[in-house]
Amino acid sequence: MNVIECWMEHPVRKLDTTFTYRTEKHVECGCRVRVALRNTTVIGFVESVQETDETPEELNARLGYTVREVDDVLDETPLITPELHDLALWMRHETVSTAIACFQAMLPAKIKPATHSLHAVKEKYVRLSDAETGLTPKQLEAYLFVRNESEVRYSELRRKYPGQAKALVDKGALTVFEKEKAAESTEHAALKEPYALNTYQQAVMDEIEQSDDPVYILRGVTGSGKTEVYFHLARKALDAGRQVLLLVPEIALTPQMIRRVYERFGEDLAVYHSGLNPQEKYEQYRKVYEQKAKIVVGTRSAVFLPFRDLGLIVMDEEHDSSYKQDSQPAYHCRDVAIWRGKRHHARVILGSATPSLESYARGIRKVYHPLRLDHRVNDAMPKVTVVDMKAAVQRGESFILSQELQGKMADVLNRGKQVILLLNRRGYHARLACRSCQEVLLCPHCDLAMSWHRESRRMKCHTCGTEIYVPKICPKCGSDKGFATYGFGTQKLEEEVLARFPGRKVLRMDADTTARKNGHEKILTAFGNHEADILLGTQMIAKGLDYPDVTLVGVLNGDDGLARTDFRSCETTFDLLMQAAGRSGRADESGEVVFQVYHPDHYAVQSAASQDYDTFFRNEMHFRHAGQYPPYTYITALTFSGMDASRTERAAMEFKQALAGDFKVIGVLSLLRISDRSRFRILLKGKDPEAMREAVRRVIDAGIDSRVSLRVDVNPMTLD
Repeated sequence: MNVIECWMEHPVRKLDTTFTYRTEKHVECGCRVRVALRNTTVIGFVESVQETDETPEELNARLGYTVREVDDVLDETPLITPELHDLALWMRHETVSTAIACFQAMLPAKIKPATHSLHAVKEKYVRLSDAETGLTPKQLEAYLFVRNESEVRYSELRRKYPGQAKALVDKGALTVFEKEKAAESTEHAALKEPYALNTYQQAVMDEIEQSDDPVYILRGVTGSGKTEVYFHLARKALDAGRQVLLLVPEIALTPQMIRRVYERFGEDLAVYHSGLNPQEKYEQYRKVYEQKAKIVVGTRSAVFLPFRDLGLIVMDEEHDSSYKQDSQPAYHCRDVAIWRGKRHHARVILGSATPSLESYARGIRKVYHPLRLDHRVNDAMPKVTVVDMKAAVQRGESFILSQELQGKMADVLNRGKQVILLLNRRGYHARLACRSCQEVLLCPHCDLAMSWHRESRRMKCHTCGTEIYVPKICPKCGSDKGFATYGFGTQKLEEEVLARFPGRKVLRMDADTTARKNGHEKILTAFGNHEADILLGTQMIAKGLDYPDVTLVGVLNGDDGLARTDFRSCETTFDLLMQAAGRSGRADESGEVVFQVYHPDHYAVQSAASQDYDTFFRNEMHFRHAGQYPPYTYITALTFSGMDASRTERAAMEFKQALAGDFKVIGVLSLLRISDRSRFRILLKGKDPEAMREAVRRVIDAGIDSRVSLRVDVNPMTLD
């Protein structure tokens, strides 16, 4: 008999401990089991297994309680490697999450420890049986085909021998069996030779190869050839028989990286991102687990794939907030990548034109090995023009496209080149306000303004997804005088561009146009094939894209982010402007960039215009030091949410009173309601993150109201 300890699939934090069960079946650590918990059936994740010769009665007597039997063992072999098991428990500690939440974050939906109806898709295969039977010449040909292949997909046999496949099965010459559907092989001959590194790239390569440091922060201006350095390092790791992980922050960047990897390496490739359906994710997971993929391209969750021998982890655009998980466990991909790099003795390369302040500060302190690429491959940085939109509007110009930008667009388009326009707001109008009381139309479930989408003729909440028709009367004052429009989104921009440049083909890329499967890839492929002259969209087009014919980039409302109350607002604004500017003039012809802003003298705008990261870093670090924000301190955000506002606030107040430690406690702060849930937050700020974690754990262990949810975010990316 086996005595097992397993973590329970349950959201209640007080159940974050292992429970004991028994089974006569074979089971290993890392497998799922179905067990009874009180009056319900849940999924457990096996933590440990111990054999015993005791009878169930003897076991119960020794432990002092009745040990239930496992209802079913769901896996023959473990779903995770021993390394991933250790990683999950490390994440549990670092993020102050439950163990089961960490295991669930790692595994694809088909196999994560959760009660659902998702199952891995299986396919029918055939192989030879031991039966002897007479065959026609054509049946014999099909029979020999199966014998040569050992086993064949039944569907493939039917395609090749449509009249013989079923006959062979009916005669008993072939046996039908099932196997889990596997991902298709992507291995093929490499199409492109490696580019020769220039002097600056080679110097970076040499510095990396001559160092034993585990983590490198590579700051390289846009177009400096960081990707080529990544590929040369990847080639060396692959030649040594090791695996490579290339991380990108956005799905939009995945197709371009995949294409470049295909063309360069010819290795069997795994791809892992949120755009895959559950079956596709499972197939890619198994592909890595079975060591059929030597190189992986993926977004944040790809960092959890079951590698056996990682030699290199590259985290491109390491500054991007998409690398931070919103829900529990609120991990940062960078931290997980560094942990895994240490475990595998693999190099970790953190690359960006605009490194996060925390990472760059660690480079200055030599916690990470600092590297720089200060020259573009074509040696020509784009020329940046800053347009003061306050002055432009006062002159009677369009508040959407200034005369400066329109003129440059006309010139570029007439030369047969392409334009990218960035506006970080989708929809048609940013918001509607009552003409009588001036109240903005809010989402009925969130305390947030809704955006009007012309195509659907509806208002949409971009936070909870609620859609409504524009009401005939104001829900605040009851007026029937209608609503005035304020601001504009990508739909309105598209309309304006088509009106100003008739006959030009425009592609719009935002959350609405990329909702369908492979939406990102289709739009970017079309733009790359010159099927459009202008690509406009939200921040998903601001980084990483490389199109040689793009010689003009316009950033509209480029300083909009400065209005946010978050302490990172200047950094995110600078990042957006710098990254967007980097899309222009990446080939032989020099590029131009236009920033349309309302605060042209702000240091974030001026530093981005001059492509001067060092000046921005100095200014921003002064601000961070004065406010004692990261990287000078650590922050932990505790967010309480619930349907009952008073109960939720009371739980937050009680939690705050129970906190004790050498750190500053700020709050309880009332936050905007989201999806009908009231929210309150406590901030902890101090020099010792472990002290804050321990203080939070002590209060959690003492118990909190079960009807109130608590989200713990250690080192949050945003606070507004």
